[in-house]
Amino acid sequence: MAVISSHVLDSVKGISAAGIRVEFFQLSEDRSAQRLFETHSDSEGRISEPVALEDNSADTMYELVFHTGDYFPVAVIAQGSHHNMQSVVVRISLPDPDARYHIPVVLSPHSYTVWWSG
Repeated sequence: MAVISSHVLDSVKGISAAGIRVEFFQLSEDRSAQRLFETHSDSEGRISEPVALEDNSADTMYELVFHTGDYFPVAVIAQGSHHNMQSVVVRISLPDPDARYHIPVVLSPHSYTVWWSG
């Protein structure tokens, strides 16, 4: 069984981003999505979820969606601007159905950084 994990960080405050809703989907060939799990980042900004990757092949695509729209309060955003990033979507392939996949994310109101951590 694979494990999908992440550490979500708030680059504005320099802390872990707690309470972010995260969904994980398997995409079919027509790109319709089947949700495999939904969770929230814990007090340390972390998620770690076991997931059975059925019918997994090198061509199978997955999406990890971080719902960031409600995370940053209006006061953090500069006057006259708006928070237009409602979610961060990371599309990945998972070739090994028994591996641990760690995808850290650093957030700000107007940008994000994501990388693959093995």
